[in-house]
Amino acid sequence: MLHDQAFLENPYPQLRDLQRQGAIHLDQQSGVYFVLSHEAFAQVVRSPKIGRDTRYWQPGWNNDEYRRQDPVGHQLFSGVQAQMINVDGADHQRMRGMWEQSFKAPSMKDVTPLIEAEAQTLLRALPDQGEIDIIRDFAGPMPLRVLCKLMGVPAAMDADIFRWSEALIRIADIMLTPEDKQHALDALIEFKQYLRGFLAEKRANPDGSLTDVIVTAHANGVLNEDETLTNMVSMLIAGHETTVTLIGNGLWLLLRHPDQMERLRADRSLLRTAVEEFLRCEPGGNMILRVAREDVDICGVAIPAGSPILGMIGAVNRDPARFADPDRVDVGRAGNAHYTFGGGPHVCLGAPLARLEAMVAFNTLLDRWPSIVANGPARWRTDRINARGLATLPVTVGPG
Repeated sequence: MLHDQAFLENPYPQLRDLQRQGAIHLDQQSGVYFVLSHEAFAQVVRSPKIGRDTRYWQPGWNNDEYRRQDPVGHQLFSGVQAQMINVDGADHQRMRGMWEQSFKAPSMKDVTPLIEAEAQTLLRALPDQGEIDIIRDFAGPMPLRVLCKLMGVPAAMDADIFRWSEALIRIADIMLTPEDKQHALDALIEFKQYLRGFLAEKRANPDGSLTDVIVTAHANGVLNEDETLTNMVSMLIAGHETTVTLIGNGLWLLLRHPDQMERLRADRSLLRTAVEEFLRCEPGGNMILRVAREDVDICGVAIPAGSPILGMIGAVNRDPARFADPDRVDVGRAGNAHYTFGGGPHVCLGAPLARLEAMVAFNTLLDRWPSIVANGPARWRTDRINARGLATLPVTVGPG
């Protein structure tokens, strides 16, 4: 199902069919437990018997046999194991505490002007009237430029970071091909090589950016070198990819529901609830992986230790048992308890920044053009299963 073209373009009909059969569905071919209800996923993220550490899912990933059978896979997974999102318990708390501290850095006190400036710079370069591609011209470059500025990464590196990110984000795909693994490993090696030089420069010349906190954590022994590099990679990927899909998917929803676009245009106080509705209806992170650390019962279903558990967020966020009229887009929807950013100890650390960037993005887009209408069909990315986002979103903009 996961690699089916129809599912990748529109997963919701198949997810609804599975959801009607029960809160949890075991895929016999892969051994993955799909979590489909809001309550079931709430139990998953709350359970101490369930975590994120992939060593419980693939207990043999670090043994000699695995090294011989899949040397590329072994090197790749060894290279990302130190990511905060791949560990549990005390190690996770230690790494997360460092990142939480970094988000309290002076450069993060009020980032709204920086985000607005980057958005305005991109929009000023676009025509007052005509055809543009929102993904290529705005949603794609804006979040990466914001994040790189916050971390002190030069703009000249944007293209390389984007290229490395495209390869590495596929690691979360539970059905990686040998070619995917090699491509991701090559990107990881290049990315870490760049970051070694970048961090050395920041040690010599601190600039008040988020990176200063990371450099200090390494110097004080809070993070070792591998943890420092690996978590920098993770932050630079997740920190922009999440917002790209949020802006693109959100505008796609508004184009399909022009009454909601006009409602938001007329009342910008709805920006906050609108962003939450976009996150609920079209989550960019449409699957969230966990693993059973030990035998566990979720909604009456016994899940054996070592089993991969995949939260199907597109179903969880549209569960009719939790959301009234769940397939309807309502930019003023209240009580929007979606799980797009996950939950529990591994809830997305960058969620507040992504939300703020999205609110600024939609506000500036609506200010820039009185008229934004679809110009042909959007094209969904079908080259990865773990993230749902648009490859293109062609629109015609103008004075109305």
